[in-house]
Parts: sequence; structure tokens; C-alpha cells
Amino acid sequence: MRLTLLLLSFCFVSQVFAQKITISGTVRDASSGESLIGASAFVTADPSLGTITNEYGFYSITVPATDSVALTFSYVGFSDQERTVAARTDRTLNIELGTGVELQTVEVKADSYQEQLGSTEMSVETIKPAEAKVIPVLLGESDILKTIQLKPGIPSGSEGTTGLFVRGGASDQNLILLDEAVVYNPNHLFGFFSTFNTDAVKDLKLYKGGFPAQYGGRLSSVIDVKLKEGNNKKFSGTGGIGLISSRLTLEGPIGGERTSFIVSGRRTYVDLITRQVNRAMEDDPDFNPIPDYFFYDLNTKINHKFSDKDRIYLSGYFGRDRFGFNGDFFDFNFDWGNLTGTVRWNHVFSPKLFANTTFTASDYRYEIANRITGFNFSIDSKIVDQNLKTDFYYAASNTHTLRYGAQITNHQFTVGRFRGGSDDGSIEFTAGSELDGVEFGAYLGDEWTASDRLKINYGFRVSGFTNDGTTYFGWEPRVASVYSVSDNFSVKGSYARMYQYVHLISSSGISLPTDVWYPSTEAVKPEISDQVAVGYSTLLGNSGLFFTNEYYYKRLQNQIDFVDGASLVVNDNLEAEFAFGEGEAYGAEFSIERREGKIRGWIGYTLARVTRGNFRPVDENRIFGEGLGFFAPRYDRRHDLSIVGIYEINPRLTFTTSFVYGSGDLSWLPTGRFSFQDVEGAEFSSVVPVYADRNNVRLAPYHRWDVGLVIKFFPKWGESDLTLSVVNVYDRRNAFFVFLEPEFREITVGDQTFEVPERVAANQVSLFPLLPSFTYNFKF
Repeated sequence: MRLTLLLLSFCFVSQVFAQKITISGTVRDASSGESLIGASAFVTADPSLGTITNEYGFYSITVPATDSVALTFSYVGFSDQERTVAARTDRTLNIELGTGVELQTVEVKADSYQEQLGSTEMSVETIKPAEAKVIPVLLGESDILKTIQLKPGIPSGSEGTTGLFVRGGASDQNLILLDEAVVYNPNHLFGFFSTFNTDAVKDLKLYKGGFPAQYGGRLSSVIDVKLKEGNNKKFSGTGGIGLISSRLTLEGPIGGERTSFIVSGRRTYVDLITRQVNRAMEDDPDFNPIPDYFFYDLNTKINHKFSDKDRIYLSGYFGRDRFGFNGDFFDFNFDWGNLTGTVRWNHVFSPKLFANTTFTASDYRYEIANRITGFNFSIDSKIVDQNLKTDFYYAASNTHTLRYGAQITNHQFTVGRFRGGSDDGSIEFTAGSELDGVEFGAYLGDEWTASDRLKINYGFRVSGFTNDGTTYFGWEPRVASVYSVSDNFSVKGSYARMYQYVHLISSSGISLPTDVWYPSTEAVKPEISDQVAVGYSTLLGNSGLFFTNEYYYKRLQNQIDFVDGASLVVNDNLEAEFAFGEGEAYGAEFSIERREGKIRGWIGYTLARVTRGNFRPVDENRIFGEGLGFFAPRYDRRHDLSIVGIYEINPRLTFTTSFVYGSGDLSWLPTGRFSFQDVEGAEFSSVVPVYADRNNVRLAPYHRWDVGLVIKFFPKWGESDLTLSVVNVYDRRNAFFVFLEPEFREITVGDQTFEVPERVAANQVSLFPLLPSFTYNFKF
């Protein structure tokens, strides 16, 4: 009996000591209450027992049950915090990290690089708003999306545009999320600026490859933008006054720390000046009125904490561009914009299980309206989405973290609706189509720590799309791994398959507001990509320099283009104008950067190639580049180099500079010309161009040097700075586009004189000469 009791007591004690408990919670900024994404949480005595917070600031650590355990929490730019807690049962521990006391000397920190070395994430770029605000930008308008283009593998489009062509993908192959709602056109001012107001942005992460299983619907990249949640500690504001626009952001608590809000607005005011000029000159018959143009955007967000387990967020974005001209005999008005809304609920089911349920709505539309004396016509297009999704984050153990979820999206398309007629109603005509579709997906992924040196993130996504009786399914496996050769050197690899069910139909190869979104149908199959990437990363000694080198190959199927001579405006059967083909892209990316210290910045270089071909028209009688095989799209850029430097001279002065170089864009120009002569009248027609292969001419290389100076002030009411910048310091005239123009000479036949074409000259249009600018920024 005694032996039995002894054995039972031993088993009970062993069971107690074998038990494990879970400590979970959120990590936030002590000064504002903002959740911190990617903060580290680990057992002080054993850093291998640790994790990082997810995109909602949530963490979960499983540790052996004991009387107490010491945990350390850290985040770059914040002071570490150590907490000792009782560890007999599961518990919730919410942490607020502070920035601490500023040091007089500069200390180089490698913490963030160590986390990056050990993460399975590869082909990922991140930008913080603070970085975007100091880099020299066009007309002083800081732009987080323009800043990300300075990273390797993300060449920009033509001069001045924010079109992204990531690793050989088209501009529509980027999934752009703003608080989890899809943004279909992220551009203002015909692409010169993005829709993202840097003051309202909390974090931007761009995936070029190795996509986690929770993302789908696009082929080439995911751009995940998180808005600030609003300061729940105190009322505060930021803003700026620039050459072409001003902005203001207000945030603060509502009735205590449980609820907070943020409102951020921005508007250009060039139109206020042009309207005054037009009014002043309206009596001058020789004066040509100046077109009106302005854009505005507004971000709003409210979040409320019901308890430690429940929090709800409501956010919205409203943005619009308006361009117009009103004359005595002719009116032209063009406007486009996005509207998004998000309702999100975070719920903690247990210390191991966290859920995020989201409903989003997206609306992108444009309209062109014209009036010519007696007649009017317009064309408009739009895409409207409603999306419901739920995501679960389950910390099964310290070696397995599961993510799984599902989503469904209802799409509604208005494709090129054309309307016209006379003012008296005697003539009317319309064209266009209304389409819809439902997209759905489910996924499961596991972050597996196989050993101290090897981590693997593997999973799959099942996706589908249904439209008018036609249904497609896609199986999308994903895997990414990292092997830590040493504390300062790691090797990574990834594979991802992606399906895309909605397509941007572009006739120019670059993104324009007038391009049309079109769903997959019986004739239009979903686009597919397979991408493989390998690379390595290393921390170079104690220099604070981090070097990354990646190689990738991407295969593209069911790519869409227009046939030659396509009719795009008045067309009830747009699919007859489509052709479908394939493509491939491959390249190498090199990056070296330094994030801490007085001198910071990065150098990025990309060597790449992208081709498309084997296009087959829907209508076999149509022509797509007769005799054309594989060709390079306009955005094929062989070399792309960017250099960014930030030098903190002293606490008041910061000097910034950036230099970019890239192979010139491709253009489709005629290789010959012909004209017809009317023998009887001896009259000559206009020049008729002869086109050969598509995109047959590469323009001159693109390069530009920008500099900036940030002068900080510290008034009693807060902070402010004057940001001075000069874009294109050496006045490089880069090509926006090239056009051919015939040059004529006069000939005399009998008693008549005619102009006949003598030769064709190529003329280049450039947008930006040397441009100085300033912006006054403030914070209170």
C-alpha cells in the first residue's frame, strides 16, 4: 500500500513538473497605445523559448509550469522590458514599451537584423513612415509607396508614376490592402503620387515572393498597409504645409483609454489658383483657360476595447481626383477614386488561440464626361467588392504556430459603359456590360521550428471563382524555409503558386485610371504564377551592415493583352479583343543596408529579365503581332540601381540623398512609313506608320539624383521641421514618352505648292527638370 501511494505521489509530482502553461497578450507603444508589430517576447533565461507579435500585436509563449518565469520584451527603437510573473497557470500579460531616455552617444543595434536572419520570411521589404518622410520627394509630398520603389526588385513605371512592376509582374498583379480592404488604384495625379497619406500609415510590408498562405488573388506581390489605431493616451496632431497640398491628422482618446480615433485628411490646392487666373483672364479672347485639377483623401478610424479579449476596429478611406475643363463650346471632366471600409473584430479565445474577423468593402470607379456644342457623351467603369473573412492564429507550441482561415468576396463590374446623345434627346446610344462574380478561398499554414537552426513555413491555399455558370478552382501550395548557418549568416528558399481571378485590361502596358477591371469568364481563364526564390543574408561583423542576395524565377500562365487594332470604347463584346499568352521572369537582387546610427540607408541593385509571348486571340481571325513570338513588355528593366543615404548631422539637422538608375523603358515605335500620292491632284496624304515587333525600342537610361535637408525645431507646444528638397539636382531630362513627328518640305507642282513628308523625327517628352520644394511639418 505504501509503495502504491509512493508511486502515485511520484506520478503526480512528475505530472505537475511536466505541465506547461501559456502566457499571452499584446505589446503596445506606451506613449500612444498603438500595437507593435514584430516585437520580440522570450524567456530571459532561454531566448530560444520566444516568439514575435503578429500583425495585431498579439503574442503567445508556452513555458514549463513553475513558480515564476522572467520574460523579456523588446522592439527596435524602444527600451527592453523584463517582467517576472507567476507561471503556475495560463495567464494574460499585456505590455507597454517606452522609448526610454535618449542617449547622447549613438549605439548600433543589430536586434532587428538577428530577427530577420532567423525568420522564414524572404523577399519581403518594409518601410516605416519615419523613413518615407525624410527621403527627398517630388514637390515635397512624402510618399510611402514611392519610397518602397527604392528597394531592389521593385522598379517603378515611367517617370513620375507609382506603378509597381514587382519581379516582372504587371501593375494589376499587386494585391494592395489598406487595413485589409483592397485598393484597386493606389494613385493620385495620374500616378505621380500614391493614395496613402504617410501621416496615417502605421506600417507597410511588401511581399515579393514566398507568400504566406493567408494571401491570395494576385500573382506578383502583396502590399499590406496598416493604418494607425489612434492615440488612446492623449489628444495629438500632425500635419504639413507644402507647395501643392496640405494635410492634417488628429487622434486621441474618446472617454478614456478604451476608445480612440484618428482622422487624417489631405488636399491639393492648385485648382484654387488656376480658377482665380481663369476668372481674371476670362475677358481676354487670346487666353486659353487652364484646366482644373485637385485631389483629396480622408482616412478615418475608431477602435474600442471591450475587454482584454475583445476589440473592434472601424476604418474608412475616401479619395477622389478631379480634372476638368469648361469652355464655351467644349467641356471635359474626368474624375476617379477609391472608397474602402473595414469592420474588424479581434477576439482571444484562449491564451493559444487568437481570431480576427473582418468585413471590408471596396469601390473603385472613374467617369469621363464630355460636352461638345449640341452633343454629350461619357464613359465610366467601376468595380465594387464586399468581402468577409476570418483568420485564426493558434500557438500550438513553441515549435508550431498554425494560421488558418477562409474568405469570400462578391465582385460587381461595370465594364466600359459608354453613353452619348444630343442635348435635345433626339439621338441616344449606349454600350458596355455589367458582370459579377464570387471569389472564395481557404488556407492552412504552419510555422514549424524544426531545430535551433531550421525553420519551415509550409501550407496551402484553395481558391476559386464562379461567374455565370463557370467555376474555377486553384490549388496553391506554399513553402518557405530558413537555415541559420551561424548567428550572422542564414540561407533561405521559397516556392509559391498564386491564382488571379480579376484582371486589369490595359492597352498601354502601364497603369492608367481609364483601364478596365474584368473578371474571369468561360473565355477568360484565371492567371497563374509559380515562383521559386533562393537567397542568403548575412550581418557583416559589428559594422551594422546587413547584406542580402536573392535569386528568383517566375513562370506566368494565361496572361492577357489586346489584339492589334482593338476597339476599346464602344464595344459590347470586349472579350473578342483579348489575346492570351504566357511569360516568364527571372533575376538577381542585391541589397546592403544600415538601419541604426548617424549614417543610415541602403543600396539596392536588380538584374532582371521578363518576356511574354505565344499569345492566341479569342477570335482566330484577329491578329496579335502577326508572326510575333516572345517579346519584352514595356516594364522590362534590365538594370535597376538605387542608393539612399540619411546622415544625422546633429539632433536638429538631417541630410538625405537618393540616386536611382535604370535601363530605359521599352516603347513600340514604327520601323517605317509610307504615303499615297493622288496623281491627278498631285496631293500627298499624311504619313502612315509601319509597325514591326512590339516594344522594339529601348529608351535612354533613366537616372536622377535628389537631395534633402530636414531642419528640426522644438517649440514648447511640440515638434516641427522644415524639409527642403531638390529633385533632379543635375537637371536630367528623362523620357516620359517618345513620339514620332513627320517633318515636311515644300514642293511646287505647276502653279501649286505642297508640303510633303521628308523624314520622321523622334521627339522626347520629359516631365521634371530640376525641382526645388519645401514642406513645413508639425506635431503637437
